[in-house]
Amino acid sequence: MHEGVYIGTLTAKAADTIVANPHLKLMFGYPTETAHATVAPFAADRFVDPQAREAFIDRLNRDRAVTDYLLRLRRADQTPMWVEVTARAERGRGSALRVEALMRDVSERKKLEDQARDLYHQLLQAEKLAALGQTISGVAHELNNPLATILTWSERLAERTVDDATRRGLETILGESERAAKIVRNLLTFARKRHTTRAMVDVNQVVRETMSLRAYEQRVSNISVIDALAVGLPQVFADPHQVKQVLLNLVINAEQAMLGARGQGTIVTRTWHDAEAESVVLEVSDDGPGVPDEVQGRIFDPFFTTKQVGKGTGLGLTVAYAIMQEHGGRIALTSAPDAGATFRLEFPATAGKIRSPVPTPAVRPANIGGGAVVLLVEDEPALAAAVAEALGDAGFRVDRAGDGEAALARVRERTYDLVICDLKMPRLDGTAFYQAAAEIAPNLKQRIVFVTGDVAGTDAERFLDDTGCRWLAKPFRLGDLLRVARDVLA
Repeated sequence: MHEGVYIGTLTAKAADTIVANPHLKLMFGYPTETAHATVAPFAADRFVDPQAREAFIDRLNRDRAVTDYLLRLRRADQTPMWVEVTARAERGRGSALRVEALMRDVSERKKLEDQARDLYHQLLQAEKLAALGQTISGVAHELNNPLATILTWSERLAERTVDDATRRGLETILGESERAAKIVRNLLTFARKRHTTRAMVDVNQVVRETMSLRAYEQRVSNISVIDALAVGLPQVFADPHQVKQVLLNLVINAEQAMLGARGQGTIVTRTWHDAEAESVVLEVSDDGPGVPDEVQGRIFDPFFTTKQVGKGTGLGLTVAYAIMQEHGGRIALTSAPDAGATFRLEFPATAGKIRSPVPTPAVRPANIGGGAVVLLVEDEPALAAAVAEALGDAGFRVDRAGDGEAALARVRERTYDLVICDLKMPRLDGTAFYQAAAEIAPNLKQRIVFVTGDVAGTDAERFLDDTGCRWLAKPFRLGDLLRVARDVLA
């Protein structure tokens, strides 16, 4: 028989066992020769949730029977299990109930059901993220156009002779515009499902970009951040977006743990080069309640979570572990009760150190264009006007078109040295324009520069890879645009 048989009496405060068959004893972790009275499956200390015991007794008092009633009970070693109970009850002496029950350990079945439910929720979440990615892509396009316009005009004005107060204002406009652009790019990073693309990465830069995503939430939630990022770290060969995903997961977990325990806390991020192990190490520490010893060995298991139901899927650290494995690195936890937690990420290091970028000169040559004829295809009038004037100042002769169809008409009428074209436009987009323009003027194919808000994980990204066309992400700096234009013309 694969069911536990129980016969006994049950009251609000006590539970006595008259009969417990061998399977019931084994189910609760006792040898088969254990005395019946020792088992006591319905004793108060067997219930994980004391209120569940009260509800079970109330149900037996009211209905005199239960079928497949689910309870969370403890074995002899205090480990929990899910038990399904089918029982009938009769009134005994006083308030006691005489209970006859069949009991089944359904822990494995419950685990599979929970996993199936979590997978279902993951699929729903994936659909939501896909819709979010499409929405944010559109929002990014709408935001990046005015940001590009602001950057272009402020750069042009900054080159003029102005008083100190005006120059400070222009520098503020430039700085805040670039900050807004960075926020949009970071949102796009996490809204889109990207193909894994590895490159030489500055771990410190990834840390800064990721922490900037949480800056507002941390500020309003009384979370302080301390960074101790070593200078001159070797580069690592990694997918920066996946590294951000790992780091963001660790940071959010730390925030939730600290806020749940004390309503405030401190996160410390540290990096250094372990020359002996030839690795770059990133540590994320918090001063929260720590991770209990008994669960530390399971935190990377799929679907394991210590959060309340509905607050976590139990997949975040599993994904983090898998990403670190794919990168040839490792992730490890160090924690003690009430002493916080530290996650240590180790990445294989490569030769060489990060070089500081060489600052570009503030003053550009006055005649970069050298009289070259350029077609500017941009559906945003304010941005088109700003860029056209800047190109004119740089020595280009500029024609404008508001969409792909108007641009094709221009290409049929005139020979152009360079085309600067938006990818996302009404009527005829940049991709269709490129294909049609290549048929009209084959030599123009390698002289088209595209500008766009976001291409990650889209058909546009594949198009740009296949054609080898140069492109700039909006909002772009004038210096970058002019440099690319000069390179293409050369």
